[in-house]
Amino acid sequence: MAVQHNLEFEKPIVELEQKIEELNQLSREGLDIGADVAALESRVEAMRKEIFSGLSRWQTAQVARHINRPFTLDYIREIFTDFTELHGDRTFGDDTAIVGGLARLDGRPVMVMGHQKGRDTKEKVFRNFGMPNPEGYRKALRLMKMAEQFRLPVITFVDTPGAYPGIGAEERGQAEAIARNLRDMASLKTPVVVCITGEGGSGGALAIAVGNRVLMLEHSVYSVISPEGCAAILWSDGSKGAQAADALKLTAQDIISLGVIDEIVPEPVGGAHRDHATTTANLKQAILRNLASLANLSDDALLEDRYRKFRAMSQFVE
Repeated sequence: MAVQHNLEFEKPIVELEQKIEELNQLSREGLDIGADVAALESRVEAMRKEIFSGLSRWQTAQVARHINRPFTLDYIREIFTDFTELHGDRTFGDDTAIVGGLARLDGRPVMVMGHQKGRDTKEKVFRNFGMPNPEGYRKALRLMKMAEQFRLPVITFVDTPGAYPGIGAEERGQAEAIARNLRDMASLKTPVVVCITGEGGSGGALAIAVGNRVLMLEHSVYSVISPEGCAAILWSDGSKGAQAADALKLTAQDIISLGVIDEIVPEPVGGAHRDHATTTANLKQAILRNLASLANLSDDALLEDRYRKFRAMSQFVE
Protein backbone atom coordinates (compact mmCIF):
# COMPACT_ATOMS: atom_id res chain seq x y z
CA MET A 1 0.00 0.00 0.00
CA ALA A 2 1.26 3.49 -0.87
CA VAL A 3 2.50 5.70 1.94
CA GLN A 4 -0.08 8.37 2.69
CA HIS A 5 1.12 11.91 2.03
CA ASN A 6 -1.10 14.63 3.46
CA LEU A 7 -1.32 18.18 2.19
CA GLU A 8 -1.31 21.03 4.70
CA PHE A 9 -4.99 21.86 4.25
CA GLU A 10 -5.90 18.17 4.71
CA LYS A 11 -4.48 18.02 8.26
CA PRO A 12 -7.79 18.73 10.06
CA ILE A 13 -9.30 15.76 8.18
CA VAL A 14 -6.32 13.56 9.00
CA GLU A 15 -6.52 14.42 12.70
CA LEU A 16 -10.17 13.36 12.81
CA GLU A 17 -9.41 10.17 10.87
CA GLN A 18 -6.72 9.30 13.39
CA LYS A 19 -9.23 9.86 16.19
CA ILE A 20 -11.69 7.56 14.42
CA GLU A 21 -9.01 4.87 14.17
CA GLU A 22 -8.30 5.17 17.88
CA LEU A 23 -12.01 4.81 18.66
CA ASN A 24 -12.27 1.82 16.32
CA GLN A 25 -9.45 0.18 18.24
CA LEU A 26 -11.32 0.74 21.50
CA SER A 27 -14.46 -0.63 19.87
CA ARG A 28 -12.59 -3.80 18.89
CA GLU A 29 -11.60 -4.16 22.52
CA GLY A 30 -15.25 -4.26 23.55
CA LEU A 31 -16.35 -0.66 24.21
CA ASP A 32 -19.75 0.33 22.82
CA ILE A 33 -18.82 3.56 21.03
CA GLY A 34 -20.30 2.90 17.59
CA ALA A 35 -22.46 6.04 17.75
CA ASP A 36 -19.44 8.21 18.52
CA VAL A 37 -17.51 6.73 15.60
CA ALA A 38 -20.44 7.27 13.22
CA ALA A 39 -20.76 10.90 14.32
CA LEU A 40 -17.07 11.53 13.70
CA GLU A 41 -17.22 9.83 10.29
CA SER A 42 -20.09 12.09 9.27
CA ARG A 43 -18.11 15.08 10.47
CA VAL A 44 -15.07 14.00 8.43
CA GLU A 45 -17.16 13.57 5.29
CA ALA A 46 -18.72 17.01 5.73
CA MET A 47 -15.32 18.59 6.35
CA ARG A 48 -13.81 16.91 3.30
CA LYS A 49 -16.66 18.17 1.09
CA GLU A 50 -16.30 21.68 2.47
CA ILE A 51 -12.52 21.82 1.99
CA PHE A 52 -12.42 20.32 -1.50
CA SER A 53 -15.34 22.36 -2.80
CA GLY A 54 -13.49 25.56 -1.95
CA LEU A 55 -9.88 24.89 -2.96
CA SER A 56 -7.80 27.86 -4.05
CA ARG A 57 -5.94 27.60 -7.35
CA TRP A 58 -2.68 27.02 -5.47
CA GLN A 59 -4.26 24.25 -3.41
CA THR A 60 -5.62 22.67 -6.60
CA ALA A 61 -2.09 22.67 -8.03
CA GLN A 62 -0.90 20.84 -4.93
CA VAL A 63 -3.64 18.23 -5.32
CA ALA A 64 -2.78 17.84 -9.02
CA ARG A 65 0.81 17.03 -8.04
CA HIS A 66 -0.07 14.65 -5.21
CA ILE A 67 2.29 11.69 -5.22
CA ASN A 68 -0.59 9.24 -4.69
CA ARG A 69 -2.68 10.39 -7.66
CA PRO A 70 -3.08 7.73 -10.36
CA PHE A 71 -0.41 7.93 -13.06
CA THR A 72 -0.68 6.83 -16.69
CA LEU A 73 0.25 3.19 -16.02
CA ASP A 74 -2.39 3.09 -13.27
CA TYR A 75 -5.06 4.28 -15.72
CA ILE A 76 -3.88 1.84 -18.37
CA ARG A 77 -4.04 -1.05 -15.91
CA GLU A 78 -7.54 -0.16 -14.67
CA ILE A 79 -9.22 1.10 -17.86
CA PHE A 80 -7.71 -1.04 -20.63
CA THR A 81 -6.90 -4.69 -21.24
CA ASP A 82 -4.23 -6.49 -23.26
CA PHE A 83 -1.77 -3.60 -23.03
CA THR A 84 1.45 -4.17 -24.97
CA GLU A 85 4.03 -1.46 -24.36
CA LEU A 86 6.04 -0.27 -27.34
CA HIS A 87 9.48 1.31 -26.92
CA GLY A 88 11.83 3.66 -28.68
CA ASP A 89 11.71 6.46 -31.23
CA ARG A 90 13.77 4.61 -33.90
CA THR A 91 16.22 7.52 -33.82
CA PHE A 92 17.95 7.84 -30.44
CA GLY A 93 16.47 5.65 -27.74
CA ASP A 94 13.57 4.96 -25.39
CA ASP A 95 12.29 7.66 -23.04
CA THR A 96 10.69 6.22 -19.92
CA ALA A 97 8.97 9.54 -19.10
CA ILE A 98 6.43 8.64 -21.79
CA VAL A 99 4.85 5.19 -21.97
CA GLY A 100 2.60 3.92 -24.69
CA GLY A 101 1.41 0.99 -26.68
CA LEU A 102 -1.48 -1.05 -28.01
CA ALA A 103 -4.43 -1.96 -25.80
CA ARG A 104 -8.12 -2.74 -25.86
CA LEU A 105 -10.88 -0.52 -24.49
CA ASP A 106 -13.95 -2.67 -23.85
CA GLY A 107 -12.64 -4.99 -26.56
CA ARG A 108 -11.88 -2.24 -29.08
CA PRO A 109 -8.22 -1.90 -30.19
CA VAL A 110 -6.76 1.52 -29.36
CA MET A 111 -3.38 3.22 -29.06
CA VAL A 112 -2.78 4.65 -25.59
CA MET A 113 0.10 6.75 -24.25
CA GLY A 114 0.96 9.32 -21.61
CA HIS A 115 3.48 10.88 -19.27
CA GLN A 116 4.66 8.64 -16.45
CA LYS A 117 5.94 9.92 -13.10
CA GLY A 118 7.45 7.96 -10.22
CA ARG A 119 6.48 7.63 -6.56
CA ASP A 120 9.73 6.75 -4.80
CA THR A 121 13.13 8.31 -5.44
CA LYS A 122 14.41 5.50 -7.64
CA GLU A 123 11.32 5.53 -9.85
CA LYS A 124 11.24 9.33 -10.05
CA VAL A 125 14.80 9.34 -11.39
CA PHE A 126 14.03 6.46 -13.78
CA ARG A 127 11.01 8.35 -15.15
CA ASN A 128 12.88 11.68 -15.13
CA PHE A 129 10.12 13.13 -12.93
CA GLY A 130 7.68 12.82 -15.83
CA MET A 131 9.61 15.30 -17.99
CA PRO A 132 10.18 13.87 -21.49
CA ASN A 133 13.23 14.29 -23.68
CA PRO A 134 12.82 14.69 -27.47
CA GLU A 135 12.91 10.92 -27.96
CA GLY A 136 9.82 10.65 -25.75
CA TYR A 137 7.82 12.93 -28.02
CA ARG A 138 9.19 11.19 -31.12
CA LYS A 139 8.16 7.83 -29.64
CA ALA A 140 4.67 9.18 -28.97
CA LEU A 141 4.39 10.49 -32.54
CA ARG A 142 5.61 7.16 -33.93
CA LEU A 143 2.82 5.40 -32.05
CA MET A 144 0.25 7.94 -33.24
CA LYS A 145 1.31 7.41 -36.85
CA MET A 146 1.00 3.66 -36.34
CA ALA A 147 -2.48 4.18 -34.91
CA GLU A 148 -3.43 6.26 -37.95
CA GLN A 149 -2.15 3.55 -40.29
CA PHE A 150 -4.27 0.89 -38.60
CA ARG A 151 -7.20 3.26 -37.97
CA LEU A 152 -7.00 2.99 -34.19
CA PRO A 153 -8.27 5.77 -31.88
CA VAL A 154 -5.53 7.53 -29.92
CA ILE A 155 -6.00 8.18 -26.18
CA THR A 156 -3.41 10.23 -24.29
CA PHE A 157 -2.88 10.95 -20.60
CA VAL A 158 -1.21 14.26 -19.76
CA ASP A 159 0.65 14.67 -16.46
CA THR A 160 3.96 16.53 -16.64
CA PRO A 161 5.58 19.64 -15.15
CA GLY A 162 6.90 20.25 -18.68
CA ALA A 163 9.41 19.02 -21.21
CA TYR A 164 12.89 18.34 -19.83
CA PRO A 165 15.04 21.50 -20.25
CA GLY A 166 18.46 19.78 -20.09
CA ILE A 167 21.37 20.50 -22.41
CA GLY A 168 21.17 17.06 -24.00
CA ALA A 169 17.47 17.51 -24.71
CA GLU A 170 18.13 20.84 -26.42
CA GLU A 171 21.01 19.36 -28.44
CA ARG A 172 18.74 16.57 -29.67
CA GLY A 173 16.03 19.02 -30.79
CA GLN A 174 13.51 19.39 -27.96
CA ALA A 175 11.72 22.37 -29.53
CA GLU A 176 11.60 20.72 -32.96
CA ALA A 177 10.20 17.49 -31.52
CA ILE A 178 7.41 19.35 -29.73
CA ALA A 179 6.62 21.50 -32.77
CA ARG A 180 6.48 18.44 -35.03
CA ASN A 181 4.06 16.72 -32.65
CA LEU A 182 1.78 19.77 -32.62
CA ARG A 183 1.73 19.87 -36.42
CA ASP A 184 1.31 16.15 -37.01
CA MET A 185 -1.24 15.57 -34.25
CA ALA A 186 -3.39 18.27 -35.82
CA SER A 187 -3.51 16.25 -39.04
CA LEU A 188 -3.99 12.71 -37.68
CA LYS A 189 -6.78 10.94 -39.53
CA THR A 190 -8.06 9.08 -36.50
CA PRO A 191 -10.01 10.14 -33.38
CA VAL A 192 -7.86 11.60 -30.60
CA VAL A 193 -9.09 11.90 -27.00
CA VAL A 194 -6.84 13.71 -24.52
CA CYS A 195 -7.10 13.30 -20.74
CA ILE A 196 -5.37 15.83 -18.47
CA THR A 197 -5.01 13.87 -15.25
CA GLY A 198 -2.53 15.85 -13.13
CA GLU A 199 -0.23 18.63 -14.27
CA GLY A 200 -0.58 19.93 -17.81
CA GLY A 201 2.64 21.89 -18.05
CA SER A 202 3.38 24.07 -21.08
CA GLY A 203 4.52 22.64 -24.44
CA GLY A 204 5.60 19.48 -22.66
CA ALA A 205 1.92 18.75 -22.11
CA LEU A 206 0.56 20.17 -25.36
CA ALA A 207 2.87 17.94 -27.42
CA ILE A 208 0.51 15.01 -26.76
CA ALA A 209 -2.64 17.07 -26.19
CA VAL A 210 -3.89 18.15 -29.63
CA GLY A 211 -7.11 16.19 -29.72
CA ASN A 212 -10.69 16.20 -30.94
CA ARG A 213 -11.81 16.01 -27.32
CA VAL A 214 -9.84 17.25 -24.32
CA LEU A 215 -10.99 16.01 -20.91
CA MET A 216 -9.66 17.28 -17.59
CA LEU A 217 -9.95 15.74 -14.14
CA GLU A 218 -11.62 18.02 -11.62
CA HIS A 219 -8.50 18.74 -9.55
CA SER A 220 -5.91 18.79 -12.34
CA VAL A 221 -4.22 21.92 -13.72
CA TYR A 222 -3.28 23.14 -17.22
CA SER A 223 -1.05 26.14 -17.82
CA VAL A 224 1.74 27.61 -19.94
CA ILE A 225 4.17 27.45 -17.01
CA SER A 226 4.25 26.23 -13.42
CA PRO A 227 3.15 28.74 -10.76
CA GLU A 228 6.66 28.74 -9.28
CA GLY A 229 8.25 29.33 -12.68
CA CYS A 230 5.82 32.15 -13.42
CA ALA A 231 6.56 33.76 -10.04
CA ALA A 232 10.31 33.50 -10.64
CA ILE A 233 9.97 35.30 -13.97
CA LEU A 234 7.48 37.98 -12.92
CA TRP A 235 8.69 38.75 -9.41
CA SER A 236 12.08 37.00 -9.17
CA ASP A 237 10.58 35.06 -6.29
CA GLY A 238 9.52 31.44 -6.81
CA SER A 239 7.88 31.38 -3.38
CA LYS A 240 5.00 33.49 -4.73
CA GLY A 241 3.47 30.44 -6.40
CA ALA A 242 0.03 31.05 -4.89
CA GLN A 243 -0.13 34.54 -6.38
CA ALA A 244 1.03 33.26 -9.75
CA ALA A 245 -1.52 30.42 -9.72
CA ASP A 246 -4.32 32.98 -9.44
CA ALA A 247 -2.90 34.92 -12.36
CA LEU A 248 -2.51 31.81 -14.52
CA LYS A 249 -6.12 30.65 -14.08
CA LEU A 250 -5.03 27.03 -14.34
CA THR A 251 -7.87 25.01 -12.82
CA ALA A 252 -10.33 22.89 -14.77
CA GLN A 253 -13.10 25.38 -13.96
CA ASP A 254 -10.97 28.22 -15.36
CA ILE A 255 -9.92 26.30 -18.44
CA ILE A 256 -13.37 25.13 -19.49
CA SER A 257 -14.67 28.71 -19.25
CA LEU A 258 -11.96 29.68 -21.77
CA GLY A 259 -13.06 26.95 -24.18
CA VAL A 260 -9.74 25.09 -24.03
CA ILE A 261 -11.21 21.79 -22.79
CA ASP A 262 -14.47 20.01 -23.51
CA GLU A 263 -15.37 18.31 -20.24
CA ILE A 264 -14.47 18.22 -16.56
CA VAL A 265 -14.38 14.67 -15.20
CA PRO A 266 -15.43 14.58 -11.53
CA GLU A 267 -13.11 13.18 -8.88
CA PRO A 268 -14.20 11.52 -5.63
CA VAL A 269 -14.62 13.85 -2.66
CA GLY A 270 -11.11 14.32 -1.29
CA GLY A 271 -9.37 13.95 -4.66
CA ALA A 272 -8.19 11.16 -6.94
CA HIS A 273 -5.32 10.33 -4.59
CA ARG A 274 -7.82 8.98 -2.05
CA ASP A 275 -9.86 6.81 -4.41
CA HIS A 276 -8.21 5.46 -7.57
CA ALA A 277 -11.04 3.09 -8.42
CA THR A 278 -13.78 5.74 -8.62
CA THR A 279 -11.50 8.13 -10.50
CA THR A 280 -10.56 5.60 -13.15
CA ALA A 281 -14.20 4.49 -13.51
CA ASN A 282 -15.32 8.10 -14.06
CA LEU A 283 -12.56 8.71 -16.59
CA LYS A 284 -13.27 5.50 -18.48
CA GLN A 285 -16.92 6.46 -18.93
CA ALA A 286 -15.91 9.91 -20.18
CA ILE A 287 -13.46 8.40 -22.68
CA LEU A 288 -16.04 5.93 -23.98
CA ARG A 289 -18.68 8.65 -24.29
CA ASN A 290 -16.39 10.98 -26.22
CA LEU A 291 -15.05 8.26 -28.50
CA ALA A 292 -18.63 7.33 -29.34
CA SER A 293 -19.34 10.95 -30.33
CA LEU A 294 -16.47 10.77 -32.85
CA ALA A 295 -17.20 7.29 -34.21
CA ASN A 296 -19.18 8.32 -37.27
CA LEU A 297 -17.01 11.23 -38.40
CA SER A 298 -15.10 10.88 -41.67
CA ASP A 299 -11.37 11.58 -41.85
CA ASP A 300 -12.02 15.06 -43.22
CA ALA A 301 -14.64 15.73 -40.56
CA LEU A 302 -12.21 14.68 -37.80
CA LEU A 303 -9.58 17.09 -39.13
CA GLU A 304 -12.09 19.92 -39.46
CA ASP A 305 -13.41 19.24 -35.96
CA ARG A 306 -9.90 19.44 -34.49
CA TYR A 307 -9.02 22.52 -36.56
CA ARG A 308 -12.10 24.44 -35.49
CA LYS A 309 -11.61 23.46 -31.87
CA PHE A 310 -8.12 24.90 -31.60
CA ARG A 311 -8.82 27.94 -33.79
CA ALA A 312 -11.71 28.84 -31.50
CA MET A 313 -9.42 29.08 -28.47
CA SER A 314 -7.91 32.42 -29.46
CA GLN A 315 -9.41 35.63 -28.09
CA PHE A 316 -8.55 39.07 -29.38
CA VAL A 317 -9.13 42.16 -27.27
CA GLU A 318 -8.62 45.68 -28.61
